[in-house]
Amino acid sequence: MKLEHAAINVPDVKAAAQWYVDNLEMRIVVAGQAAPYMTFIADSAGSMIELYTRTDIAPPDYSEINPFNLHFAFSVDDMEAARDALVAAGATVVDQIATTPAGDQLLFLRDPWQVPIQIVKRKKPMV
Repeated sequence: MKLEHAAINVPDVKAAAQWYVDNLEMRIVVAGQAAPYMTFIADSAGSMIELYTRTDIAPPDYSEINPFNLHFAFSVDDMEAARDALVAAGATVVDQIATTPAGDQLLFLRDPWQVPIQIVKRKKPMV
C-alpha cells in the first residue's frame, strides 16, 4: 500500500491549483469541471495533493491552523530564493528560516489562501 494523495477544501480550487503549478513546480493531473471541482496536482515524483471546493461546508480557517499541525512541505535548493519568489507570488512568511540540529533548513509560509506550506533544504536528502 502507498499513499496516493492528501486532500484539502479550499475556497477557490482553480486559482489555488494554478498557484501551486506556477510557484511550486506542481502539474495538474486531473481538473474537475463540475462542483466540487476535484483537482489533483502532482510534483515530478508523482506525489499528489487533491484540491476541491465544497460549498456545502465551509473550508477550514487555515490562518488559525498552526503550521506544525498541518502543512505541505516542498524541497528546495536555495531557501532564500524560494522564499523570495513565493512571497512575490502572494505567500506570507510565518517565521524565519530555522536550522535543525541535523543541519536541515526549514521555513513555514502560507499560500494566498492561508494554507500552511513549508520549504525545506535537507542537509542529506531523505528519499
